Amino acid sequence: MATQMSTASVTKAYDRWSPVYDLVFGPVFKKGRSAAIVAAERIGGRIIEVGVGTGISLPQYSNRNRIVGVDLSEPMLDKARERVRSGKLTHVEQIAYGDAEALQFADDSFDVVVAQYVITAVPNPEKALDEFARICRPGGEIVITTRVGAGEGLRGRIEKTLMPITSRLGFRTDFPFERYTDWAATRGDVELVESRPLPPLGHFSLVRFAKRQPSLQGQIQ
Repeated sequence: MATQMSTASVTKAYDRWSPVYDLVFGPVFKKGRSAAIVAAERIGGRIIEVGVGTGISLPQYSNRNRIVGVDLSEPMLDKARERVRSGKLTHVEQIAYGDAEALQFADDSFDVVVAQYVITAVPNPEKALDEFARICRPGGEIVITTRVGAGEGLRGRIEKTLMPITSRLGFRTDFPFERYTDWAATRGDVELVESRPLPPLGHFSLVRFAKRQPSLQGQIQ
């Protein structure tokens, strides 16, 4: 039976996590955060981090870029805003409420869309991916750090069994990589350009999609 997640339940879960998020998840996701920022800055420009949380990543971005951060959790956003103020992070353009499945930005607004450990925490992952593709400009990239489920075997069965628990904590354990490739196959404007495991154990991956430039033929038509 599928485990249901809702925007309200995810928001509530991360409101609860906000006081201890950096302590609990900061060290675990450190290498993934760094890898995502390096990937994003290969493109650079105007970058949105969807699911910015407490803003733990913000100081790592070069001040050559302009950063927008959005999140569902107001307690998380309060911490991100304080981090911007106290750190004098002048490269941060905006910290605002935002739902990954319904982003309030125009098409092609960003050079890079970064989503760190977000896709497995939204109720409708493919809808969020569609939004990322919509707001990313042609020639830009979608940079994702993500948990990748085993799919089959003992680990896969354990992940499915844990889903009722982890969904209440705000994330999925059961999330096979095929959900990314199947999503990309439904679209003509994105292509998978990288997928590599992240240390220490490879349970998380860095995934990059490039948004294709419109073809010359399409422009002529």
